[in-house]
Amino acid sequence: MIGIIGGSGFIGTRLVDRMLKAGEKVKIIDKNKSEKHPELWSFGDVRDVDSLTKALEGVDSIINLAAEHKDNVRPFSLYYDTNVQGAINICEVADRLGIKKIVFTSSVAVYGFTTKETDETGNLEPFNEYGRTKMLAEAEYKKWFEADPESKTLVFIRPTVVFGEGNRQGNVYTLMQQTRKNSFIIGSGKNIKSMAYVENVAAFIQYCTKEFTSGFHLFNYIDKPDYNMINLMKLLKRLQNNNSKLIKVPYFIGYTAGAVFDLLSKMTKREYAISRIRIKKFCSSSHFTSSNINKTEFEAPISIEEGLQSTIENEFGRER
Repeated sequence: MIGIIGGSGFIGTRLVDRMLKAGEKVKIIDKNKSEKHPELWSFGDVRDVDSLTKALEGVDSIINLAAEHKDNVRPFSLYYDTNVQGAINICEVADRLGIKKIVFTSSVAVYGFTTKETDETGNLEPFNEYGRTKMLAEAEYKKWFEADPESKTLVFIRPTVVFGEGNRQGNVYTLMQQTRKNSFIIGSGKNIKSMAYVENVAAFIQYCTKEFTSGFHLFNYIDKPDYNMINLMKLLKRLQNNNSKLIKVPYFIGYTAGAVFDLLSKMTKREYAISRIRIKKFCSSSHFTSSNINKTEFEAPISIEEGLQSTIENEFGRER
């Protein structure tokens, strides 16, 4: 049986759907009850060893999707508690229960901002707590694996920005909203953004659970082609039948607006769609590839444009 930690979430729900369709036995382990598959859910919090031990009984392999990932997590210690201490706890429980296989969804955030297309050999230079704690979590899993590499299997998957139906908190969803009626772009728009469609990410995780039965394996996950911001916004406008002109806003104006909204957020205790870190991320390149996936037989089931179209139709309705 496969235990999917974080299986109630965005990627987890799609992964469970795929595995059930393939006839695989799964258990959802999450601090939040699964809305779609409550009958498969067991309470488990990666911060709590006892709840993990109880939830993972009877499991022979683990997929860990659980993470603190938002830009505005407070206190900052939650990143460490969930991402790093959570990894330590999962490894401890795996050893206690004799579980020999772990698939960990890390993130390309471990590389930080990139100035060129980066594969799995890229330097790890995270720029925020999310990326830093994902990097530290990877180190904990490597310790677990290296203690008994002959009998253990460890897979790291580092997805780029994941979009898809049901994720209304992501940057791609924000861009879809922005390009429905009016559209503006901050900065030059020449920065490149790699993306991944949720169904394809779930398909690759499923592939890894079947394909790899020994050793250590590392993959970035990206759906090609990549787009610079101008071309991505033009594509989203076309998919939504928006013929309005794309307006360019200088970076310093956008960043200043982000600072104003950060101040408002502190004063009102509310979260806003605009912030300095989001402006900085919006205007930076996140350009990735995977040399290692190219060595496998995996093929993404859905093209990135089909994924964007499906997400738009699901979230906003079909344009007429």
